[in-house]
Formats: sequence, C-alpha cells, structure tokens
Amino acid sequence: MKVLKFGGTSVGSPERMRRLLDIINPNEEQIVVLSAVAGTTNSLVEIANHFLAGDKKKGSECVDNLYQKYKDFVADLLPEAFFQEQGMEVIDHHFGLLKGFASDLFTSIEEKVVLAQGELLSTSLYHIYLKSIKVPSVLLPALDFMKTDEDNEPDIPFSSKHLKPLIDARPDNKLFITQGYICRNSFGEVDNLRRGGSDYTASLIGAAIMAEEVQIWTDIDGMHNNDPRIVKGTRPIAQLSFDEAAELAYFGAKILHPQSVFPAQKYKIPVRLLNTMEPQAAGTLITHDSEKGKIKSIAAKDGITAIRIQSSRMLLAYGFLRRVFEVFERYKTPIDMITTSEVAVSLTIDETTQLPSITKELQDFGTVEIDEQHTIVCVVGDFGADKHGFVARVFEAIKHIPIRMISYGGSNYNVSLLIRTADKTEALRSLHNRLFE
Repeated sequence: MKVLKFGGTSVGSPERMRRLLDIINPNEEQIVVLSAVAGTTNSLVEIANHFLAGDKKKGSECVDNLYQKYKDFVADLLPEAFFQEQGMEVIDHHFGLLKGFASDLFTSIEEKVVLAQGELLSTSLYHIYLKSIKVPSVLLPALDFMKTDEDNEPDIPFSSKHLKPLIDARPDNKLFITQGYICRNSFGEVDNLRRGGSDYTASLIGAAIMAEEVQIWTDIDGMHNNDPRIVKGTRPIAQLSFDEAAELAYFGAKILHPQSVFPAQKYKIPVRLLNTMEPQAAGTLITHDSEKGKIKSIAAKDGITAIRIQSSRMLLAYGFLRRVFEVFERYKTPIDMITTSEVAVSLTIDETTQLPSITKELQDFGTVEIDEQHTIVCVVGDFGADKHGFVARVFEAIKHIPIRMISYGGSNYNVSLLIRTADKTEALRSLHNRLFE
C-alpha cells in the first residue's frame, strides 16, 4: 500500500480537487492524506487569535467570511443537488462549531479544535465528491489513530495498532482518505503535529503500516539543486539519502520539513517528492542510499544571528562549553553552527526571542559579540573524509565573498558557511555556476 499526501495548493480549488484523480488510482491500495484547502489554515489562525483576544465580534465576522467561501466551493465541486446538500451539511456542521466558540470560554484547547477544522472539511468534501462520481472510498478519521505521547512525540505503535484494524475492516475497499496535521494528545484532546504538518502525518502513516512508499505531492517537481527563486537553471535532484534531504530541508529547502520524514527513515520507507501540476515529472526519491562522488544541492537559511564568546578561561579548561550550552538549554534556544578556538567560541541561532537574557548570562564567561543579518549557506553532497577536491571547489566559488564561519566534518553530507545576508544572492549564484554549470 502507498501513502499519498496532497498539500493545500493541490486541493486549493474545486478544479484542483477534481484533478487529483489524474494521480490517484482507485484500483490500487492507497491512503490519501489531505491538507486543508489553501488559505483555510491562515483564516482559522486569524479566527482563533480574535477569540483568544476576546474579540468575539471580529472572530465571528471572519467565520462568516470563510463560510461564504466554502459555500461557493461546495456549489462548484458538487453541482448535483443531492450531493451538494451533503456538502452543505458538512460545512454547516463545522462552521456551526466555529460560531459556537463566540459564546463560550476560549482557551488554547479550543484553539486546537479550531485549527483542526480545515483538514476535517477538505477530507469530508473530497469523500463526498468521490461518492458523487461513483468512486468507492473510505473516510478514516485521523483522530481515531493519530496520537502523541506525554512528550508530544508521535506514538507510532498506537497508530499501527488502531489504523490497521480500520483498514482490515474494509477488505473490499482500496482507497482510503484521511486528514493530515491533526491528532490527539496524551490527554485525548484534539491537537496537531506542528512540525511538518501533513508531511509528518504521511510519514507516520507510512511507518505505521509499513507502506511500500510515501509520496509527497506539492506544487514543485521535487527538491532542486538550488533556490529557483534566486538562481536560474536549477533542476530537480533525482535521488537523495534521508540524511541529505534532512540537511537541505533544515537549511532552507521549503518543500519539506526536516523532521517530517524521520519516521519513514526509521522504518526504511522510501519517500518520493512529486509535482501535482506535472504528474509525469520524475521528482525526487529519498531513501537510505546516497549517490557517492557528487555534490547534490545548495540551500540557504536566513535570519541567522552569530554570537562570539571570547574568554581566556577557555584555555586548557574542561566544562567550559558545557556551561555555555546550558545557557541556551535553559532558554530553549537551538544552536545551528558552532566553531571553536583556544580562547573563543562562535555559534549561531535563528531564534532570538531570548537573546537579551542569553547575552546577559554569557557575559559572565567573557566578552560577547552579536552579529545579526547573516545567512547559513549549506552545500550538500558527498563530503566524506576520504574525498578530496569537493571542499576546494566550494571555497573557490566564493573566494570573493567574506565568510564569517565555516562548519565542516560534523557529517559526511555538508559544508556550511555563514555569510552576510547581503551576500546571499551572489553566493548562491557563484556556487551554482562553479558546482553545477
């Protein structure tokens, strides 16, 4: 069985929703994971924010505006009166629930319920559409089998235990529809996966049922070897390892969340990135195998702040770095890159909410310098210790650009460079010309 995930743009209009059957084969065993219709989640976030702020009037107006959009959506998707009536019943139910929050206590618990309505709407409407064209399908409520544990981590054994019986109970059906993003938490409350959203759901389902393959369908034909918004002539990468894909996703490749394929990686389920608008395109295949002797891609992550701590107490001292890292741990601030010398350590962060407090504590160790407006450029490929020449090509390409930090050797898959954000475009284009053209 395959798992196919379609993002918000893939179901962003009735026409696009209808065209999913150009990709989905009802005669093959498939679980189809759908995101909310494009724009819906943003609207639900706005509604929840108004209710949280106590502005019930504004929140109700936003509910009414979104309801009207869905009325038009249903009228277009389901022109036949019998099925249009079913579609209207669905949206009346969900929007009645949303309107009810205007007169009740609204907390973060209710907020999660509001955010779940987008996926519940898209899957219900698509299920009705399939019925209207006589394509058999089964709607599987994700809230029946997707759960997180006490640490807010997905509970794959729970999903496997509860999902397989739902599938086995319908042996005559091959096409199953379910929601991405949403789940229940350890208290049984409606919650969501946050990190990676629907991609994460597809990967978790793939792991839970030991799927043949997980397919992530978006509006771009796979992961490219550079940012196509900045560099001309980029092309999709045919094959990546899970580690390479995670590096690229973390350092700026927006097509995939870096943690969303970890369950598939753990259970050795291949993941394929494909383009809904060009179903014939080969896309990118992600497996455990890595093509040797190649530089694969370049990605860039903006909004980076560099922090340099200089102290003579580092010299021949043990425990110094541990105490520095504990500062960031206390403020729950992840570190991206780190380099050290005998008397200084430089590191980068992209979350600066707690920076003033972090800086104040770090000043106990020595002199602290803060540099903002930086970008990490990550070059991914075969950078194992037994390789020679690849790193030299990287530095040759950007020898005219000042480099603030270099990270190499942390893995066999990347070289990371910290540069000023003002130099990012020039760096990406120079690297592309030297490494791929």
